[in-house]
Amino acid sequence: MKALRTIPTLLFAAAALLAGAQAYAKTVKVTLTAKEVDLPIDNKGTMYRTWTFDGQVPGTVVRVTEGDTVEFTLINDKANKNSHSVDFHAARADVVKDFESVKPGEQGSYTFTADYPGVFFYHCGADPMIQHIARGMYGAIIVDPQDAKAMPKADREYVLIQSELYPNPDSQADMMANKWSNVMFNGSIFKYDPVHDPNASRMLQAKPGERVRIYFVNAGVNEFSSFHPIAGIWDRVYSSGNPKNVQVGLQSFVVGPGDAATFDLISPKEGANAIVTHSLRGALSGAIAIMQFSNDADPKAGKGDNILVR
Repeated sequence: MKALRTIPTLLFAAAALLAGAQAYAKTVKVTLTAKEVDLPIDNKGTMYRTWTFDGQVPGTVVRVTEGDTVEFTLINDKANKNSHSVDFHAARADVVKDFESVKPGEQGSYTFTADYPGVFFYHCGADPMIQHIARGMYGAIIVDPQDAKAMPKADREYVLIQSELYPNPDSQADMMANKWSNVMFNGSIFKYDPVHDPNASRMLQAKPGERVRIYFVNAGVNEFSSFHPIAGIWDRVYSSGNPKNVQVGLQSFVVGPGDAATFDLISPKEGANAIVTHSLRGALSGAIAIMQFSNDADPKAGKGDNILVR
């Protein structure tokens, strides 16, 4: 009889948990605008004809919470010459209907639920997809876990997106043949590396002992990344950013094109780590980011809107 009496209690508890989850979830409206513009691809200001979301590479960081409903709208600027679309890797959708290309001057929309926590790739899926991504149409969507204790609390956060630079943006053949000249983080060559580029003025910053969380996406379009912090060790690595996929104390972790992972880094002392792809042709052609650990680190760095250093 005691066992039978516990059934209503368990049912009530389950209902309460479900109600709590539903109350926590919300509807988030997300709008991205496709724009075809010229942007600098190095610290000297060399211009490159890019196709973008919101006029920047990478596109706007989208951030929601596990269980949220995302009401997404893509606007294709009327000044563009090409159709564009958006494929959210965080979505379970209809590839034909929802990811359909939108013509210049028009807009499209679809809705999805962010069912899994993590960091996910988003990109243009219009044909030829390889060219639309290679020219800059990519970004990251972070889906925070409902359980705030699912991962250790981060003191600072950064988004890094790896991609390849193809000198002739109009040559799909070069992209198919993997004829890239540089590998970049966040759309620029040595963007955060004053060691290899005296024109670089930006670095990633943190204080010793702080947990720095890096949301890493490999936009490709072709190369794998062997993601490594020179002079450091990844304290935690989460494949696809999912808390259940945790690994501890890794030197490097391979992230394929179109994939993503979350990396935690802690330095016990002042100094610098160099975050790279350990495929060294990629690193030495542009994919190096200096992480400076200093007691004088900017208190705003890696927080709020500063998780993607522009």
